[in-house]
Amino acid sequence: MTNQAQQTIKESTSSVEEIRSHFPALERRHADYAVAYFDGPGGTQVPRAVGEAVTDYLYHHNANTHWAYPTSEETDSIIAAARETVAEFLNAHADEVAFGANMTTLAFHLSRALAPGFKTGDEIIITELDHHANVAPWRILERERGVLVRAVKLLPESGELDWDEFSRLLCSRTKLVAIGAASNALGTINDVRRAAEMAHAVQSLIFVDAVHFVPHALTDVRALNCDFLSCSAYKFYGPHIGVLFGKEDLLQRLDFPKLLPAPDTAPERAETGTQNHEGIAGAAASIDFLASLSVGETRRERLQTTFTALHERGRALAGQLWEGLSEIEGVTLYGPSLDAARTPTISFTARDVPSTIVARGLAELGVFVSHGDFYAATVIERLGLSDEGLVRAGCACYTTAEEVERLLAGVRAIADMKV
Repeated sequence: MTNQAQQTIKESTSSVEEIRSHFPALERRHADYAVAYFDGPGGTQVPRAVGEAVTDYLYHHNANTHWAYPTSEETDSIIAAARETVAEFLNAHADEVAFGANMTTLAFHLSRALAPGFKTGDEIIITELDHHANVAPWRILERERGVLVRAVKLLPESGELDWDEFSRLLCSRTKLVAIGAASNALGTINDVRRAAEMAHAVQSLIFVDAVHFVPHALTDVRALNCDFLSCSAYKFYGPHIGVLFGKEDLLQRLDFPKLLPAPDTAPERAETGTQNHEGIAGAAASIDFLASLSVGETRRERLQTTFTALHERGRALAGQLWEGLSEIEGVTLYGPSLDAARTPTISFTARDVPSTIVARGLAELGVFVSHGDFYAATVIERLGLSDEGLVRAGCACYTTAEEVERLLAGVRAIADMKV
């Protein structure tokens, strides 16, 4: 991207100060410090517009669906509009967007639907880099259907997948590839399009866990050429609700567990029971919030500008964080280097201090970070770490350089055993 293009995008997108004004959580203080939230990879803070959308639905439109009275019809309209919004966000069609409790629940639900199509001897490929929400649903089929689950190895020194092994594992027996678009533990971004091409070459389906990817890159399911993709709104400034994209023909023909009287057309046939209507309204509002940060003729254009600008800001913050941590004696960084494809999520350990103690010490400085294995337990095992796992700091749209400096100062003190 040229400097002129970068400047145009910068001028077309809200400043970090303007963005921060939309987040009530940033007014919180802890131990006499303004709180700096670096826990975004586990769940971001919510702008005022999202809370208002949730409240408006509950106060003024709360009803169940498909009945002939105003609040029910309004609920139908709100859900339909939200599907359109999420579809535009992912470059999908509205009838390819299903909602659910979270990505984990949706992955288990999808595995139930795919199960009848598998037989003994079929193979599923997963990766050691993935959150276990993209592992456990497929391991169940290993027990129940007699399929063989093969795992692509993680290269600990780089935090990336062994693509040569990936290629070797693919064969005519491969029926599904389940891969994360980005690692929530290390920030690694995987080449999903490459994985999809490899999977489709052997007539395999591909399911993508995009929970950690979607907040950092404007996702295009057509360009990725994936068959299924799941994400969670609470990772991109929305409420706790999950989204499943599935190609329309697949959603229409798969045998999703459902009640007999429930709708049998896509995408509702992939949804079980009464949905979280207020969460659906809030998810759409979070996307509209991101679009509102930039100018453009269409929502998709505004989203593209926003994500491009936030990517540049995130890269700068991640660089500041990585370089600062690398200068602290006793700190070990994990995951891809700054010049590799990665999200602005940095994981580390500090001397022999347990990650829980590091997080608690930073919290006393008003810096909130997450710690542990982040449900990516295989990553921790492959890195040779204890059950305490890693300290993880993620940069979000509201993160500032000053907050990064506060985090670094706290880590320095902890590494020197002064906290």
